[in-house]
Amino acid sequence: MPLLGAPAGASDGPVRATVGEAAADPLPVQEVAPGVFVYAAPYALAGRGNAGAIANVGFVIGRDAVAVIDTGGSLAAGRRLLAALRERTALPVRYVINTHVHPDHVLGNAAFADGGATFVGHRALPEALAARTDSYLRANADLVGPDFAGTRIVPPTLLVSTRLDLDLGGRVLHLEAWPTAHTNSDLTVRDEGSDTWFLGDLLFVGHVPALDGRLTGWIATLRALRARPAARVVPGHGPAAVPWPAAAGPIDRYLAALDEQVRAMVRDGTPIGEAGRAARDEAGAWALFDDFNARNATAAYQELEWE
Repeated sequence: MPLLGAPAGASDGPVRATVGEAAADPLPVQEVAPGVFVYAAPYALAGRGNAGAIANVGFVIGRDAVAVIDTGGSLAAGRRLLAALRERTALPVRYVINTHVHPDHVLGNAAFADGGATFVGHRALPEALAARTDSYLRANADLVGPDFAGTRIVPPTLLVSTRLDLDLGGRVLHLEAWPTAHTNSDLTVRDEGSDTWFLGDLLFVGHVPALDGRLTGWIATLRALRARPAARVVPGHGPAAVPWPAAAGPIDRYLAALDEQVRAMVRDGTPIGEAGRAARDEAGAWALFDDFNARNATAAYQELEWE
């Protein structure tokens, strides 16, 4: 198909990103709105065979340039995203936006580092990445194996303290930084033209939420997000796009159950080692429940016992 936004004289055929001499296999992205493409990742942990491509990532094509929103969990995953992008446009990547600190969303950044893109993130993201660089690279190298080769941290240089608008040429993205919720570096991206809202990991659909910030902050942030209508939202994990605010129902229910039951444990003097029993009635509703729930409950206990 003809390339979207191709400059005069550009080829009508796909432009392939390459890894050395071999072409990268493009991620299978979906066009959820005109010019808005999303890779809906499987519900999985980072491991050999998936190159850490376990989070939803995507890109938005404007008249003059492209913005990438999250990049995957390795250099190889980022290159696959770039290959998918190059099948659809020859326009330059002007911005690479990270929605938060987690490795499955940021470790593909290096695939875009040599193209002149500006890397964008929450004001707290550089410090959060610096504190975790060694552990992220070491742990994910072990998990992903050979496909992790060449992966490195590329931090943002354009920081969002509250709000920031980015223009792709006739297409404006509204970025908003949030107080500590899922993490301390949560950022949302809203495409004005299609009314598509990338929520990052503030929204999980099907994949059990992972708490790395403040439970009470996440509940409050979701309440604020739900008050704003949107044509569609893109979750950090789940389908490529879902209706809003209906898609928030399950995560609201899970976080409320965690809050209520952990508060009861704290009140009753239940040892923190037993916190993992909280929200067990939610187990059947979520993929990867046993991989994350006990950790969520322990983090919630540590937060709530000091209220």
